Amino acid sequence: MNYDKTMINRINRVQGQLNGVVKMMEEGKDCKDVITQISASKSSLQRLMSIIITENLIECVKAAEHNGENSQELINEAVNLLVKSK
Repeated sequence: MNYDKTMINRINRVQGQLNGVVKMMEEGKDCKDVITQISASKSSLQRLMSIIITENLIECVKAAEHNGENSQELINEAVNLLVKSK
């Protein structure tokens, strides 16, 4: 699977958010603000996982159909990955 630049940019943004959380904690910022930033980071990671799983599923199903294989098992595996990522 190819991980494009937008996926890598998402990870870089999450790293920045988490670095910001560390700084907020070191500065003794309000709990509500810290949790808000952690929650935003978590949401970003969950969205990225969904994008990666979806892109991989599309590639796998296309390949399976091209090779005359049953894609149902691949779909089930992708659904299980999505459930685990929540």
